[in-house]
Amino acid sequence: MKLSKRLKQIEQMVTSHYTHIWDCCCDHGFLGASLLSQQAAPNVHFVDIVPALIASVESKLQQFYQNATSHWQTHCIDVSTLPLQKYQGSHLVIIAGVGGDLMINFINDICQQSPDLNIDFLLCPVNQQYDLRKKLIALQCSLKNEALVADNGRYYEVILASTKSKLCHETNNKINKPISPIGDDIWQAKSTQQAHVVKQYLTKTLSHYKRIQQGGKENVDDIICAYSQLK
Repeated sequence: MKLSKRLKQIEQMVTSHYTHIWDCCCDHGFLGASLLSQQAAPNVHFVDIVPALIASVESKLQQFYQNATSHWQTHCIDVSTLPLQKYQGSHLVIIAGVGGDLMINFINDICQQSPDLNIDFLLCPVNQQYDLRKKLIALQCSLKNEALVADNGRYYEVILASTKSKLCHETNNKINKPISPIGDDIWQAKSTQQAHVVKQYLTKTLSHYKRIQQGGKENVDDIICAYSQLK
């Protein structure tokens, strides 16, 4: 089972100190299964609202992971209703493959239902990254890590954020930082190939907001100005 570049990037940003990993909108369960194989956490949860998908994932897990070292569980529920309070320990909630607007709703509901929990979110929206980042900032989340990946002609931001309110504290020898509405580390290329990805993504993002600006229905001047300064 070979993961796409997008899922591989998400997988690489999962650290091993969580008690529970929640693979939300899990689709066919490829990411969660890979994390299960790696014993990335004692408990891996597969979450999707589509009964047929969860039934298929359940069947495959029963077939291939019946004797897995890590415990697994499937949930056919809305991501907004994750039962985090029922499970003791630390939580990583992975949400990928959906739009930023839906992701914002998920995160907002989860935080409201579990205000006393320290939750890490590993997020990979298909669009509306700026709005998502602004929501994370409003929720006083801190940034643990972020990356930009190109996969099959599309560009994806991957954001690892924490609800822990204290910024600049040590976590696994890394310092949490404030979240930027346009991103910070994602624009720092360490190779010629990644520099090309960064350039293409910036061009695409600016073109998107300029089209919105021309439509005249939404004021995005501040957003365009922020991204333009990256040049």
